[in-house]
Amino acid sequence: QVELAESGGGLVQAGDSLRLSCVVHGWTFSDYVMAWFRVAPGKQREWVAVITSDHSTQYADSVKGRFTVSRDNAKSMVYLQMNSLKFEDTAVYYCAAKRIYMREYEYWGQGIQVIVSV
Repeated sequence: QVELAESGGGLVQAGDSLRLSCVVHGWTFSDYVMAWFRVAPGKQREWVAVITSDHSTQYADSVKGRFTVSRDNAKSMVYLQMNSLKFEDTAVYYCAAKRIYMREYEYWGQGIQVIVSV
């Protein structure tokens, strides 16, 4: 069964850093595009970052220059390094995966809370 599980969230102060991790089980990890999304209180789901099998990355403007997405295909893991955190980054963060030819993300983690205090 395909499973994604996030870890590494928590409560931090503005300006601090966190690294989120996502462990993937159930398929050939290197065949999938991996992404991070987030849902802030009262807001719609927002795409944050994406990384392809060949480690190409893209970021939302709101996190560009502060967040870094990476992956370790040998370990079937994807990471989101979050630096210079802002109050506006407070959200539930989700790890997602899809095959490159799929239009929408197929698999999702359970989400993990990140709270940034002012």
